[in-house]
Amino acid sequence: MKIICVGRNYAEHAKELNNDVPTEPVLFMKPKNALLQNNHPFYYPDFTDNLHYECELVLRVCKNGKHIQEKFADKYYNEISVGIDFTARDLQDKQKSKGLPWEIAKSFDNSAVVGKFISITPETDKKDINFCLYKNKELVQQGNTSHLIFSFDFLLAYISKFFTLNIGDLIFTGTPVGVGPVEIGDSLEAFIENDSLLEFMVK
Repeated sequence: MKIICVGRNYAEHAKELNNDVPTEPVLFMKPKNALLQNNHPFYYPDFTDNLHYECELVLRVCKNGKHIQEKFADKYYNEISVGIDFTARDLQDKQKSKGLPWEIAKSFDNSAVVGKFISITPETDKKDINFCLYKNKELVQQGNTSHLIFSFDFLLAYISKFFTLNIGDLIFTGTPVGVGPVEIGDSLEAFIENDSLLEFMVK
């Protein structure tokens, strides 16, 4: 199982980090040991002093595929959840300033927190899915798939040009504007529409 992440897939988020809005998807990957599930607590790592949450919709691949055509892409995923792409922002900024890869800021253990998956049905309007994140019961981030730069189906097709997709792979589809820091003791809860799918503590 691999975790494929899409960066800068909401224009306002790209702008808030002073990044250019991309013309092609920006991809990076997290290893299997980055996955944290089942509402287990997240332990604040000792190598960062500026840890940020990035709330995202997460797709689970249900069919193996390579060089998938966009018109068939929706056959390759059938479940969705909400997750947190934790980012050590201080490490990321340091690495980027030197023109170096920044996996240590994005791909560390437990940096990909994923909630309960729910089914995508023929009735699901994938162009109008609301999701949000609460920190300590306060709304801190919200998004809607109508604001995606690259749609789910486009992403599946694009990713599969470079990486064979396998059953169980996860795709983090990008975060909207509103990312911010977490501290030890914070509680995070994330929703798709009115369904709470993820809730955990930072320890």
